[in-house]
Amino acid sequence: MITAEQAKAAFPDEVVTKATTRLISVPGVSGQVALITIDNGHDHTRPSTFGPQSLVSLNSALDEAIAAKPAAIAVTGKPFIFAVGADLSGVEQVADPALARQIAQTGHDVFRRFTESQIPTFAFVNGAVMGGGLELALSCHYRTLAANAAAISFPEVFLGLFPGWGGTQLLPNLIGADAAVTVIIENALNQNKMLKPAQAAQLGIVDVLLDSADYLEQSLLWLSKVLAGEIRPERKEIDRGAGWDAALARGRAFVEAKTHGASPGALKALELLELARGNDLDAGYAAETDGLAELLLTDELRAGLYSFNLVQKRAKRPAGAPDKSLARPITKVGVVGAGLMASQLALLFVRQLKVPVVLTDIDQARVDKGVGYVHGEIDKLQGKGRLSPDAANRLKALVSGSLDKAAFADADFVIEAVFEELSVKQQVFAEVEEHVSAECILATNTSSLSITEMAAKLAHPERVVGFHFFNPVAVLPLLEIVRGEQTDDASLATAFSVGKQLKKSCVLVKDAPAFVVNRLLTRFLGEVIAAVDEGTPFEVADKALEPLGLPMSPLVLLQLVGPAVALHVAETMHGAFPDRFGVSENMRKFVAAGKTGVYTWDAQGNQSVDPEVAALWQPGDKPLTAEQLRTRAEEALAQEIRLMLDEGVVAEAQDIDLCLILGAGWPFWLGGITPHLDRTGVSERVTGKRFLAPGVASVPA
Repeated sequence: MITAEQAKAAFPDEVVTKATTRLISVPGVSGQVALITIDNGHDHTRPSTFGPQSLVSLNSALDEAIAAKPAAIAVTGKPFIFAVGADLSGVEQVADPALARQIAQTGHDVFRRFTESQIPTFAFVNGAVMGGGLELALSCHYRTLAANAAAISFPEVFLGLFPGWGGTQLLPNLIGADAAVTVIIENALNQNKMLKPAQAAQLGIVDVLLDSADYLEQSLLWLSKVLAGEIRPERKEIDRGAGWDAALARGRAFVEAKTHGASPGALKALELLELARGNDLDAGYAAETDGLAELLLTDELRAGLYSFNLVQKRAKRPAGAPDKSLARPITKVGVVGAGLMASQLALLFVRQLKVPVVLTDIDQARVDKGVGYVHGEIDKLQGKGRLSPDAANRLKALVSGSLDKAAFADADFVIEAVFEELSVKQQVFAEVEEHVSAECILATNTSSLSITEMAAKLAHPERVVGFHFFNPVAVLPLLEIVRGEQTDDASLATAFSVGKQLKKSCVLVKDAPAFVVNRLLTRFLGEVIAAVDEGTPFEVADKALEPLGLPMSPLVLLQLVGPAVALHVAETMHGAFPDRFGVSENMRKFVAAGKTGVYTWDAQGNQSVDPEVAALWQPGDKPLTAEQLRTRAEEALAQEIRLMLDEGVVAEAQDIDLCLILGAGWPFWLGGITPHLDRTGVSERVTGKRFLAPGVASVPA
């Protein structure tokens, strides 16, 4: 186990989570209860974590508790937070294999003391609990959980790691392998999906769910009944045979579909879950320690932590955003258009801002359909218990429709989501400007058109901003906020304020063709389509990028985006940069024929190329291998990113990575596109230099 001196030397800047022990008299308990409270001394905006010094403090508190010879030992956290795992900020600096192993071993040494204690141990999980915090709770003999706990998860696989302080061994032997695969692997790879308290209780992760109002008192009362034998928490009978096999098979299939073998953390988690079947903690913990010592020194983990920092820190302080004090309040929102995208936007605005939202369109039927969609989605939320009847009625009352843009007269923010044609959008804004105040923000959801040109003919072009959402609007967190040449700071600050209220992660983008995500995806997809045009079989081209572990293949992405939309963006980009963005004549024929995708699927879900598409496409006679296409696509991305940075499309390479992670589902464990291009040497080969400083998103030299 690491010593206090070694811990301080290893992580000198650690925000230490101190553990303090106090003895409590509990009615019905013969003797006292030793209550250990873990608290990093910060408010709830900085959750408690475990670095080396924190583990040493917890170990000392446990020594003190045991020395008092109490009837029971309980551990709990500061208000609203139990603990959320290892101190990731320090992990990034670990470059010594011996230190990596020592940290991994220390977590096991401290937590295992709770498991092997001769005195009954209880975890009072009073709030958010993730990663190592959940492993501490699992290490105790009994667990209570506050009904209002905000976050419960094992996020490690999401970051390219695995639960390495007992999680892979304790959880499957508590709730079964199938449920453990869901929590450790499936939820993590589904964008770190959280468990709700009721779900955690239903799975058997905790023994009892208690009301948050007097949670500690109820937990101590429950403890007293357990000690008295009045309550005997049930433990599930674990199937270590065919059920375990089936769970692991499901996990392997899921990991392959999601990562294509590109995430070592997910693969190691599966290996350790198999080992847990024998329920030998000595062997299991030794294997976890070995795995942690290895993965803590990998570029994949550094990439995952880099992604985590982008999303948790940079996304919350957008580079280049004006002072928030300049933002104006929004009391009413207008939406031009009532189609699906416009209706999704209206739903988002009314749910998050809770202000009147009015939709307009060219005829009453479309307006009614748009308003009806919003009302229907609110009813669905009520049906799922996510809105009370009163809240649902209030939201529906805020949504209305009109054929007359005069309905926007008192709006502070109007967003258009009409046909992607510059002249149409210019006309819409000209009509809106006749009715709104000079300060009313005019926002466009364009995916590729110029904000500056859209505002050029207006009396007040300074209040026009790009507000580029990603589909589905309710799911993807990215919002590209685009500044036109004349957009002023107050309008931009208001746009960022609105984006934050919508719970979106905002990135400031220069007014450049297709902005960030669509520009890179179009370049990337263009290389794949060009390879097919040259004679590369559809299946070879589509699988060429699998080693990157992307969330979906290029041709499936094409089907999701819609070939017509993809073609329109490609044509826009070709007009701007004809030397780098081509337009496939085969794609033109493909779209003209009304085809929506390259593939068809049979009743069993087997995928094959649509014979009509194969007949339609006229390939050349110069096919590429998968490796050749992957190299070409990566080099194209490196070139495009360097040009975008030189043009000042975003402030830094980190913003490009943030956009692709949040807007295109680029995997966390790859750390965005620029770390990948740096690690593989593509950046320097194509552009002559790295995008990031050495040691950023890679193991320190």
